[in-house]
Amino acid sequence: MARAIGANASIANPQLKFFERIVGEWRTVGTHPAMPGVTLRGRVSFAWQDGGAFLIWRSEVEHPLFPDGIAIIGSDAAAGTLFISYFDERGVSRKYDVTLHEHGFAMQRLDPKFSQRMTFSLEAGDARMVSKGEMSREGAAWEPDLSQTFERL
Repeated sequence: MARAIGANASIANPQLKFFERIVGEWRTVGTHPAMPGVTLRGRVSFAWQDGGAFLIWRSEVEHPLFPDGIAIIGSDAAAGTLFISYFDERGVSRKYDVTLHEHGFAMQRLDPKFSQRMTFSLEAGDARMVSKGEMSREGAAWEPDLSQTFERL
């Protein structure tokens, strides 16, 4: 039997160690300012890919206005940076820069037409994660975007 191409690279990426804390499946409940009074329910999973070389983030919200998405979390070890490469069912793809902090992480995408940023805070012994999203259109002031509470399943 032939060995898989690149099999020796299927190892844990030390730059992603922090994310061990969020691996698994989560239930989400959220809000979006464009939909006042609507509770947005969904599911998210974080799973290692290729032995931990990357982390795969899959998401869905049970509302037709919100797309299912897939993201890959990776790193550039030489630059000391983390990033998220996002893709969704609309065909939208975006790159977000990631920073870590003691109790969570933040992701940000700066673009003259549409910028987004989101913070994620881990709570309750890493059994809950709370996110707060913001967006800016055409360089205008930051305004609220999708915010969610994640409960580990």
